[in-house]
Amino acid sequence: MILGLRKHKYEGMIFAMNSSQRDLRSRAQKKSDAAADTRPRTTLSFYRYVKIADPAAFRERLVTTWTELGCMGRIYVAHEGINAQMNVPTEHFEVFDAWVQAQPELKGVPYKIAVEEGSVLSFYKLTIKVKDKIVADGLDDGSFDVTDVGEYLTAAQMNEYVEDPDALVVDMRNNYESEVGHFDNALIPNVVTFKDELQKTPELLRIHKNKKIALYCTGGIRCEKASAWLKHNGFSDVRHLKGGIIDYAHQVKEQGLENKFKGKNFVFDERLGERVGSEIVATCHICKTAKSDTHYHCKNQICYTLYIGCDECVAKRSGYCSLVCKQVDKLPANHKKRFARYYNLYIRKRKPFKKTRLQA
Repeated sequence: MILGLRKHKYEGMIFAMNSSQRDLRSRAQKKSDAAADTRPRTTLSFYRYVKIADPAAFRERLVTTWTELGCMGRIYVAHEGINAQMNVPTEHFEVFDAWVQAQPELKGVPYKIAVEEGSVLSFYKLTIKVKDKIVADGLDDGSFDVTDVGEYLTAAQMNEYVEDPDALVVDMRNNYESEVGHFDNALIPNVVTFKDELQKTPELLRIHKNKKIALYCTGGIRCEKASAWLKHNGFSDVRHLKGGIIDYAHQVKEQGLENKFKGKNFVFDERLGERVGSEIVATCHICKTAKSDTHYHCKNQICYTLYIGCDECVAKRSGYCSLVCKQVDKLPANHKKRFARYYNLYIRKRKPFKKTRLQA
């Protein structure tokens, strides 16, 4: 036990498994067990590009310590570094921080603390995976200098870029993220993956090559790589927002700056978003008229697509993204299994859910 920590009464149920065991609980059971632990939690994210000689051994260190502390989250570890999105029982945060900062690979790593916790628990289990990369970018890192990144921008400097007609602010996130929130006058590529965006952005920005360019994303990790990629492609004046939208929101509040970010910041956890600007900039995907920026996953587990819904449409369709999904979910289990197999083979990859199109 770390510093003699006394286990919380629910930790044995939720976190007792060691890293070699597989968690066989259902998704619903995991959520129920996590909800039973009512302690306040601090949601945070951090990343670092750092050489990790043995990612599997590093993962074991994380699993052992963070399990004991009652942490939950989704963490990727690779030879190139770590990408962590997680929550920590607030009562254990100081111990968590002390341990993290004592690790040679993580010493001095900054955290991005969530803008708001929300009514939904951000994570309900601890998942730490060894990956080839900490962000799926599709790039051959050996073909360019990944360390030649753009300079950082503070929130105040980002505001200057937003107001500068000779500068270009570029959203380096997916379209479903930027749909619910973005900076004023930002260039928003219509892409569904970061990999797609990296492929398309150099050509998309070609006519702006002589402008000052500012990149932004959720927490900064995607912009770190994207800035190096754009510099490799001949863009000489590329900078990126330090700490991403999350840190921008904190700086704006702490320094009394004008908030140039409109709407919500999409986050990749159970909350699906945190309020940064008061504006609602998106529209319900179902009725296509009501203003809404609340994301839902379709209740039909075969579909489970992410969509934006207004209160009226979500209630009318009982949480399903379409009437078809509502009817399919009523099928007997054996019929649903066959339908799921067909859907995954022939429909899902060819015809993704259509979202409101964003123009670059």
